[in-house]
Amino acid sequence: MVIRHDSNAHARIAKAIAEAETRTSGEIFCVLAKKVSPYRDVSLAWAAAAALILPMALIPLGFEPGWIPGLGAGWEAAHLAAREATIGHALTAYALIQAAIFVVVFLLTSIPPIQRMVTPRSVRRARVRKAAMRQFLAHGLHVTEARTGVLLFASLADHQVEVIADKGIHSRVDQSVWGDAVEALSRGMKRGDSAAGFEAAVALCGAVLAEHFPPAERDVNEIEDKLVII
Repeated sequence: MVIRHDSNAHARIAKAIAEAETRTSGEIFCVLAKKVSPYRDVSLAWAAAAALILPMALIPLGFEPGWIPGLGAGWEAAHLAAREATIGHALTAYALIQAAIFVVVFLLTSIPPIQRMVTPRSVRRARVRKAAMRQFLAHGLHVTEARTGVLLFASLADHQVEVIADKGIHSRVDQSVWGDAVEALSRGMKRGDSAAGFEAAVALCGAVLAEHFPPAERDVNEIEDKLVII
């Protein structure tokens, strides 16, 4: 489901948040990201490593400048100047091979599915968590009256989900209880039904908050009930 152009999906998620918050003084907010990082540094690292290591495998195969069109000499002279020219050709050929490998590997590892495969899970998780925390702060979830804001964050390209709960919740709720919400949102993302995933996760977060943070006597909706797409 493509949420960006689906007003019905946005309405469903907003409704799920509103219903969950009728039973709690907590605030729930949802963010869906296409991608949290271009990961160019990861592609550059793979390209640099490949350019450094792969050409070395050519040496045992008898690498010579003639492998590169235009650098091979049909005749070889024995004097010193010719030897120096041969060494120069060899170094040039080696550098060209390194450059070609660098470009090819960089372009390959920039293709989203391949990039995701070669990017360590720990790196993706750390960047998704950092992006989620930025959204948590940007939307004021850290300044609710009782510090009971909860952010549900999912990144499509990274296949990662984060749940961030504010200080007031940390002190009273075991963090393991958010596991079901994470799993529910992840299942929706895997099915390609992000809206249903957010709805299920919101309901589970609402149940946790309702148990520990019932509605205040004069409960005010401090954070708008909606999904934000970045």
